[in-house]
Amino acid sequence: MRRSDIHAAESVECLNRALNRLKDIWEEIGIPEDQRLQRTDVVRKHIKGLLDMMIAEEDSLRKRLMSSIKSCRKELDVLCSELQLSPFEEDVGRTMLQLEKDIRSRLEVMMKQKSQRVKELKTLSKQDRELCDVMCSVPFCIDMDTVPSLEQLDSYRSYLKDLTKEKDRRHGEFVGIKRQIIVCMEELDQLPDTSFERDVVCEDEEAFCLSNDNIAALQLLLGQLEDRKTENELVCNSYRSKIQELWERLQVLQEEREGMSDHMVQSRKKNMDALETECRRLDELKIKNMKNVIEAIRTEVALFWESCYYSLEQRRAFTPYYDVDYTVELLNLHEAELLSLKKHYQDHRELFEGVTRWQESWTLFLQLEKKVTDPSRFNNRGGNLLKEEKQRADLQKSLPKLEKSLKAQIDLWEEEQYREFLVNGQRFLQYVEEQWELLRLEKEREKNERQLKKNQQIEHDLMYGTAQQTPSKRRLAGTPTPGKARKLNATSSIYGSTPNSTLRSAFRGTMCQSPVLRLPMSASKVSSALTICVQAQRITFFIFYFYGLKIITIF
Repeated sequence: MRRSDIHAAESVECLNRALNRLKDIWEEIGIPEDQRLQRTDVVRKHIKGLLDMMIAEEDSLRKRLMSSIKSCRKELDVLCSELQLSPFEEDVGRTMLQLEKDIRSRLEVMMKQKSQRVKELKTLSKQDRELCDVMCSVPFCIDMDTVPSLEQLDSYRSYLKDLTKEKDRRHGEFVGIKRQIIVCMEELDQLPDTSFERDVVCEDEEAFCLSNDNIAALQLLLGQLEDRKTENELVCNSYRSKIQELWERLQVLQEEREGMSDHMVQSRKKNMDALETECRRLDELKIKNMKNVIEAIRTEVALFWESCYYSLEQRRAFTPYYDVDYTVELLNLHEAELLSLKKHYQDHRELFEGVTRWQESWTLFLQLEKKVTDPSRFNNRGGNLLKEEKQRADLQKSLPKLEKSLKAQIDLWEEEQYREFLVNGQRFLQYVEEQWELLRLEKEREKNERQLKKNQQIEHDLMYGTAQQTPSKRRLAGTPTPGKARKLNATSSIYGSTPNSTLRSAFRGTMCQSPVLRLPMSASKVSSALTICVQAQRITFFIFYFYGLKIITIF
């Protein structure tokens, strides 16, 4: 039994005891029955009124609870819908008070969530408006009159995070472009003219609108200034080139040149004006020194003729080169020719440099080929002989490769230009073939000369019985010293049985006859001996013997 039931039973028992006590008091007093009934009715009415009042109060409480539960349920349903949450589910078996408490607690929690979301939405919206004002962009699409969902808030935060990054990026780009614009304007000696330029240069950086249009306008302005700066630099460079040429042609003193040193480096407006003034001054001086200027230009023209491998006919085709009437018209013709030559050289510079490399390699190769026949090369001090041989071998390999590469370039050049590539009036490949052929013929000529000289030396040795001895630095192994050489037999004859007795001694590089006593010959015998000698001269024996001598010619 519940405690409330026990309390109710005790209340009824207490009421019964009280009525019985009143009854006893009334009997003891002697109150009549009708008065007892009246007094009992008063007690009943009093108790009934008190109970009715209590019942009414408790019933009112019940009704208030029911009303509260109903209103809270409605509010809870609305909040669940606004917060996009699942509906509130009541627990089965809960009393009215417990249910009202649970619903009210849930309602307070959801009201707090709603307040937080609305507050965060307002904060994000304020940040969004600030960024939109700076970047001139469209605000995030979200309904401010409804409670945002968690997903919407996450999307909003992510959007603002990306927008903040984009704003920082644009601000950094704006600051960088602004600095470049200021530098360009300073170099161009230019002040901001338009309102946009003043906003960029003069106004606060934080106040500048970082819209895509403004960033594009910034880039366009910077591009225009850089183009103007580049144009000024090109103009200044052309002035500098012209000034340098005129300085060299007019032989201007170094002291006068140093006065323009600052203007020869920078390209601001004042520098360009100074360079233009100097060009006008040099042009006037050039007209006064027409002959010297034309001669200087002719020197440059001749250098470019050499660099472009012009033939004699091509050079003679420029007839003003030989004119001695130094006029402005002649100067203009020379300058035009020099400009044309420079352009021709620059357009085909790679090809001309390749031909120059081949010419230099070929010249070095010819020099090394000549050193092959030089006896002094065998001194080999410092390993020069080995270096030269290695260099010559490398050139023998690299020259054909270079010729092959040049041939491909020349073929392409001739296809594009619709004309032949000439070197000194001759096709380059034909010129190369002729050079190799000349080298081959030169080698054959030298070989024939050496063979002819050798044959003449042999005939000379046969005629006069002499032989040139080349000193030998070392003897062969087992060769006896001259002191230990065996003496020749003085009594042997030319027809003796020992062959060594018939040889003329060649010790110490000399030819000595055997000391044989001979009788005078008659005329017929002399004639016969001469005939034998002439026949013997036609037979030559070369004996390599071991006494440090190279060749002994025996008659």
